[in-house]
Amino acid sequence: MSSTVQELRNEIRAATGRFEREVKASFTKEELRAICEALGIDVGAAGRPSTSQMRRLIRAHVGVAESSEAADDSSFRKADLEAIADGVGVSFERNR
Repeated sequence: MSSTVQELRNEIRAATGRFEREVKASFTKEELRAICEALGIDVGAAGRPSTSQMRRLIRAHVGVAESSEAADDSSFRKADLEAIADGVGVSFERNR
């Protein structure tokens, strides 16, 4: 059985040293920064990057987008979360 969006978010949170949430919630700025660090993305060079900038960088790094400029800056969809989970080393089952 395939993981839900909430389960994927929580698995990513756990893999990056953050606490799982019982409620459905998008990633916070701190959680996005932790994901960037886990993926080896240097966000320090950008000063204080916004959440949308970090989402674009993450999408480009995991191959969802060709570049950060071409990447969407909206909340992550399930396919995005699956790619991010792969990137941070989360193992999960996919129902394809």
